[in-house]
Amino acid sequence: MKITKIETFVVSNGFTPPRPWLFCAVRTDAGITGYSEFGSDGITRGLVGLVQDIADHLIGKDPTSVEKRYIDLYRQLRQTPYGATQMAIAGVELALWDIAGKALNAPVHKLFGGPTRESQRVYWSHLATYRPNNWKLFGVKPLRTMEDLAAAAKEAPAKGYTAFKTNIVWPGDPARVITQGRAGPHDQLATREIREQAIAQIKTMREAVGPDIDILLDINVNFKPNEAITLAQELEPYSLFWLEIDNQSPEALRQLKDSTRTRICSGEQLQTVRQYKPFFDLLAMDSVKVDVQWQGFTSAKKVADLAEVYELNIAPHNYNGHLSSFQSINLAATVSNVRIMESDPEQTPYRDELFTVIPQVKDSHMKVPTGPGWGTELNEAAARKYAWNK
Repeated sequence: MKITKIETFVVSNGFTPPRPWLFCAVRTDAGITGYSEFGSDGITRGLVGLVQDIADHLIGKDPTSVEKRYIDLYRQLRQTPYGATQMAIAGVELALWDIAGKALNAPVHKLFGGPTRESQRVYWSHLATYRPNNWKLFGVKPLRTMEDLAAAAKEAPAKGYTAFKTNIVWPGDPARVITQGRAGPHDQLATREIREQAIAQIKTMREAVGPDIDILLDINVNFKPNEAITLAQELEPYSLFWLEIDNQSPEALRQLKDSTRTRICSGEQLQTVRQYKPFFDLLAMDSVKVDVQWQGFTSAKKVADLAEVYELNIAPHNYNGHLSSFQSINLAATVSNVRIMESDPEQTPYRDELFTVIPQVKDSHMKVPTGPGWGTELNEAAARKYAWNK
């Protein structure tokens, strides 16, 4: 079997601000096409161009020798490691695993000795986070008051979720939110106003759902670790499942972890064991975020295995389309150190159209797929219908 063509699809998810989804299709002379979901919004055109550059190295090669293809690309692009380069490699590598699974009529997790589980606990991510800008798209009420935030929190257990994650949200007309480095304080300061709102929000949500629902707060890259210390300490009475924060200093993150009883989750911005290891050596986090779509399956599996050596549990980072969920849960089904997995149930209404199979979530658990490859495929007609053309 040989690779004959590599294509990318950029699909609008209808959000304000735009957050397009990226997909890769690797075609073969055996008639098997492998699909992947990869990358991060904000560098869309760059990632498409990188995949096109990578394709030149792969045409005519055996797609089922996935590890060799991955290592060859990693070494060929050694002058620009990590970041967007790793994301582009991941786009191709993930599609190759899909081909390998389909060629053997087996799910990807079977190729790694899985499944280690039949289902995986998931949390509702970005609860209330997307609504300030996209409530009309979702067909829900705007967040005008703290009572609206409480009502949003109650939706999670009402729909069977035992855990949800949110960001710092100010209800109002319009509402506003600090998320993913957007609208955050320029100097990464946890000001009194920000801390007071975060505490008021989590207090309101805790009172709304009671003590048995896990609440996670994501502050992303918006605060220096020493600024986050005060926030984490002030949130201790509300028993957060974790406070999620990203930064590039393992020493600073360890300082935060040692300064609070609130558990710390971090790592989504890291790629490959080379970047994770300094954080593991210092035990700088309680739970390890691992993004399959940003670094590829081979790398993510190795990170999870290394985390096991340090007695750490992983939490797959997964906020995109359904193919992303299938890739992430295949990872969960190959390892035995998963704490929980991210899931984004609130998305654009046409998301289900883009995939041949959608995830099955019941009682806050996503079923591990049994179909060949990832267990779902991109609907190319729908991808073209909703193409992002900015």
